[in-house]
Amino acid sequence: MPMILLMPGLNLLIRFAARSRRTLCAWGVSSLLVSTLSVLLSSFLVSTFTGISGAEILIAAAADLAPSEAALTRLAPAGAKFTFGSSGQIANQIRAGAPYDVYLSADIRLVRGLAAERKVDPATVTLYALGRVGLWSRSGKVRRLEDLRSPAVLQIAIANPDHAPYGVAARDILSRSGLWEAVKPRVVYGESVRQAMQFAASGNAEAALVAWSLVHDRGGVLIPSALHAPIEQAGAVVAWSKRAEEGRRFLNALAGEAGQSYLSGAGFDPVAAPVAQAGRDTEQTPARPRRKKKGK
Repeated sequence: MPMILLMPGLNLLIRFAARSRRTLCAWGVSSLLVSTLSVLLSSFLVSTFTGISGAEILIAAAADLAPSEAALTRLAPAGAKFTFGSSGQIANQIRAGAPYDVYLSADIRLVRGLAAERKVDPATVTLYALGRVGLWSRSGKVRRLEDLRSPAVLQIAIANPDHAPYGVAARDILSRSGLWEAVKPRVVYGESVRQAMQFAASGNAEAALVAWSLVHDRGGVLIPSALHAPIEQAGAVVAWSKRAEEGRRFLNALAGEAGQSYLSGAGFDPVAAPVAQAGRDTEQTPARPRRKKKGK
């Protein structure tokens, strides 16, 4: 069966594993045991589905890159397949032996950790982008962080800080803004930054603090990078990949001129910019639609 038909089913099953993890925790099962079972189940599903077709290069990427799949496909080797999820969960799947070829993380520390364990090739660790955070609401009424104090904002969606770098950044933003204690009871967690965005987009949360790449073209508000630690996004070739050379070329392309040009317009800051000055914004800046130039 063609790989392109199997990937949607794979993603659904991995999300099922994540939901099962939450259910077991609710039943009082040890969180360590649940995490271990979740990783093993996810890795088994990945291995089962991807093992059928070993010809394609399989790239496991952070959820904030999902809107960029078409552009990433153009940079990747022919026939490359992408799967998206929480950076931390993907890292755990790789530790359990998931047969990915390339790992694109939203947190360079996760990649360095895998490199230290020799789960990814240390020589291929590549910084490819600096992530930014955006504030978004379906109503468009939440335009400032202070607006999150409003009683009308019943739930605020962020990614789970336990395994999602953007969840850590969102929590830091709320803490540094003096809002965390006030809004903490109303915070709901997505398994990934994309799921947190789905909570807000579906109306199940009144606002979301998510990756700027998910809301930069949807009327989001860019949050100052000074309110959170730098989100250094990096990738590497998985140690047991049989497509290592192609993986290295893909990472080089992503960090090269073409890749950086695209990512800069897709809600990321380029890696060429110093981390301290990566954002061009010094205050919360609403995204504005581009105006077409009038003909002479």
